[in-house]
Amino acid sequence: MTPRALVVQHEEKAPAGLLAPWLEQAGLECDVLPAHEGYAVPADLGDHAALVVLGGSMDAWDDEAYRWLLPTRALIAGTVSAGRPFLGVCLGHQLAALALGGAVGRQPGGRTTGLRPWRPTPEGLADPFTSALPAGTEVLHYNSDAVTGLPPGATPLAHDAEGTVQAARYGPLAWGVQFHPEVDDALVQGWVTGRRPEAETGAVRELRERQAELHPAWAALIHRFALLATTPQAQPA
Repeated sequence: MTPRALVVQHEEKAPAGLLAPWLEQAGLECDVLPAHEGYAVPADLGDHAALVVLGGSMDAWDDEAYRWLLPTRALIAGTVSAGRPFLGVCLGHQLAALALGGAVGRQPGGRTTGLRPWRPTPEGLADPFTSALPAGTEVLHYNSDAVTGLPPGATPLAHDAEGTVQAARYGPLAWGVQFHPEVDDALVQGWVTGRRPEAETGAVRELRERQAELHPAWAALIHRFALLATTPQAQPA
């Protein structure tokens, strides 16, 4: 039976995007759970081989407005504590930090919109997941919040130019990235609000011009997660 990942989606405009076909290329099929449509977040992974939690425009702590965030954090905490494979993207990364005892707040330098260089720490260069992404590769940031304090036992794997966490390891098979490796220009076009027109349209334009160059590196990162998640030691006996 082909291993399957449970993919939690938070809003219509933030789908799995390229992440789903890239995972599937590496042997990990995807079951997308659209939590924003009222589908219940399960208490545990069950028969799924891995958990992926996508991004979204909401704050990671806004449980009153987005009732599925609390059970999503509980699912993340249980997955990580059980040593099961987990990947959090942007909001998913922030939810993991909160679920495991860290802190999330506003991006210290203000909203980040556009391509930024991947800046791994020495641990990030050696990490089995993030070592798949060469240092200096441009990645797409689109966030107003950030992880401001990692939970106990977490390892910072990269920092952005302002020093905030760009990626972290939360467990032996658990990672979060603040950037979006799953996007193309059409997906990011759907995030344009008009509140910061120059930055927003610039991000779409730059991604459109460079995605043929950048996507192979982003795909390699996602392939690496799939390979790590489907190794025999990643699955319960």
